[in-house]
Formats: sequence, structure tokens, C-alpha cells
Amino acid sequence: MSENPNPSSAPAAAPPPTSPTPISNLPQLTRVITSHNAAGQAVIHSTTPFTWSPYDASNLGFSVPYTTSSFPPDLNGDADIADHERVASSGTLGLVNPRGTVLRSVDFAPGYACGMHRTQSLDYGIVLEGEVDMVLDSGERVSMKRGDVAVQRATQHQWVNRSQTEWARMMFVLQDCGKLVVGGREMGEDLGETSGLPASGN
Repeated sequence: MSENPNPSSAPAAAPPPTSPTPISNLPQLTRVITSHNAAGQAVIHSTTPFTWSPYDASNLGFSVPYTTSSFPPDLNGDADIADHERVASSGTLGLVNPRGTVLRSVDFAPGYACGMHRTQSLDYGIVLEGEVDMVLDSGERVSMKRGDVAVQRATQHQWVNRSQTEWARMMFVLQDCGKLVVGGREMGEDLGETSGLPASGN
């Protein structure tokens, strides 16, 4: 039995506009990409500020500085950079990039709790600013401080900014994973009903 209350056939809302600065009062972040010159030496390909999109009445700020679309990724001729630019401009990227990875920074407004959700992915979530609670659908709750890492293994969860006055920030690496079956149930993606995000399609 497939558990998927947010089927890929459901219409997705138009993506929100992007901003060259964070929607929060936290510092701007910079993406630095390396490459090679003709002699095989390492060089800087580009240095660019993150771009941000508001979600959920601007209580969430998302930035996706990089994605990959295959494993292992093809770095020849900067093919991976071209793939990322294609994905980033498509307007159809969900939380997970099928057969690839997503690097995403998320800012949480003071006191904000996102909805319970599950992605079909293996995720590393690192707290960069503030303190964040990870809440599971079993009722378990863990408080995470700066530098703590959550390894999310396709489980139902939500993030709660513990502070009522300060923004919090996390960095995530989401990696597509195979279908997960628990107790005979397929644990598919569940974005909830009001996420405003397109289905990942994996």
C-alpha cells in the first residue's frame, strides 16, 4: 500500500520570487565553485551570493546553492554546473532531486514550526544558527544546537525554531534514496497539504 497524500499529479503552486538577500536578518551566504584550467590546476569558477525564496507567509527562507542530477556526477567540461543551472531555472525542483542531491539552506522565523513532512531521501541537516527542535511523528523530540547534525532517513518530521525572538538557520544535503518499505507500507514522500512545494517525483 502506497502512503502518498501529496501525489505528483496534484497541481503545484507557482514558485515564489527569488531575492538576492535573505528574508531573515541572518548574514548572507556565498557559494564558491571550483574548476580546472587547461593545465589541470584548480581555479575558482565562480563566487556568487545565495538567492532566497520565501515560503509559508515568509516564515521560511529557502536557498538552493547547488544540485546534482546523477550519481556519480559528471564533472567533465563542467557538466554538473550546467545540470545545476538547468534544474535551478526549471521551476519544478521539489525538496529532492531524483537520482541526485540538493544542497539547501533554510531560515526559520522566530517560534516557527514547519508542517510534518517526509521526503524519500537520506538527508544531513546541520544547524548553523540558533537552536532547532526536530520533532518526529512518534512524539519524540530532540533539541539541536549550532553544529549538531540530524541524519534524516525518510522519516516523518518537523522543524521548530526554539527561539521566540531570533531566526534560526539550517543547511541540508538531501540525497535521493530507494523506495522504503516499513511493515509492508511504502513510505513515500508526504509534503502535507499546504507546503506550496512541487512533488519531488522520485
